[in-house]
Amino acid sequence: MTLMLNNPQPREAPAAEPQKLNAAARFEALQARGTEFLGTELAILGGAMSWVSERHLVAAISNAGGFGVIACGAMPPALLEAEIAATQALTDKPFGVNLITMHPQLDDLVQVCLRAKVSHIVLAGGIPPGPALRAVKDGGAKLIAFAPALVMAQRLVKTGADALIIEGSEAGGHIGPVSLNVLAQEILPHIREIPVFVAGGLGRGEAILSYLEMGASGAQLGTRFAASAESIAHPNFKNAFIKARARDAVASIQLDENFPVIPVRGLANPGTRNFLVYQKEILAKFQAGELDKTEAQLAIEHFWAGALRRAVIEGDVEGGSVMAGQSVGMVTAIQPVAEILQELKAQAIAALMARGNQFVDRPASSLSASPLSAGTARAQGF
Repeated sequence: MTLMLNNPQPREAPAAEPQKLNAAARFEALQARGTEFLGTELAILGGAMSWVSERHLVAAISNAGGFGVIACGAMPPALLEAEIAATQALTDKPFGVNLITMHPQLDDLVQVCLRAKVSHIVLAGGIPPGPALRAVKDGGAKLIAFAPALVMAQRLVKTGADALIIEGSEAGGHIGPVSLNVLAQEILPHIREIPVFVAGGLGRGEAILSYLEMGASGAQLGTRFAASAESIAHPNFKNAFIKARARDAVASIQLDENFPVIPVRGLANPGTRNFLVYQKEILAKFQAGELDKTEAQLAIEHFWAGALRRAVIEGDVEGGSVMAGQSVGMVTAIQPVAEILQELKAQAIAALMARGNQFVDRPASSLSASPLSAGTARAQGF
């Protein structure tokens, strides 16, 4: 008996498939200026986190399509040179280096980056000094700077910054006084000359999408990457993130208005209270003339560096500083970096699809005519 087999008929594409393709194209167009500037698949930078943003995490972010950034912190030039070389051995993708403007060897660190052909240099922690800014530009690297207000953003554009990061107070580590929600409304409508990346409290793709649609070119995340599988942070540090809620990430307190101390956001623990005791001691020495303002502020920074190392490297999450942004409440598992990045992308695309069929009948090619994507032709916390 001969069995007659029906030839399988080609399946029709699900109704949602055209919508998904067009939503994906829309997302690509929105982040096009950022990806072109960074040389990446996704316009997502890894926030520069001391003790965390080293070769392994930086390379993992870049290899997965994002843009990793080495946190130089207090490294001397020789150590930074070795870290850059080690990162280059792990990835051939673009990555950057974050330099603190108050570092006493800033000019030497810039030269280390330039000799190593680092493509992007982030100057953080203050207004970029003229000599360092000019050295970065003359050396052929792209300069990224932080803008805490519109007037500073406009000044940085005039002085030659190639891109800006606006970081809200929701971020972890050293923070400013204004939320990203407010900064974005203040700055994004007025800065069109160069790419602007948003940072602070970002944990999902829908949020990134909303800022892209406001005019941002991309986003910077730190907290989610700090708890990733590739992060060298101690398991205690990562587990503290998983257990924490947004309200657990609190900002440190300044005790005297005449002694400005940059607030630091981290998970509340006994170490947070230890900082208040230490700040009182340094304040007393400052008031007594034993330390000038620069020396006193450096002492504060050394405190945080040591406290952060105890938490990140040694796993002391009680006495150390567990720096984390308010997005820590969205860290629910230890995930590979590639999974995190793809999850963020998928969330953004799903948000576009959820709006209905407005993109289905619109050819992807027409998206390139939008003002945001037209900008491509003109074109680093926790």
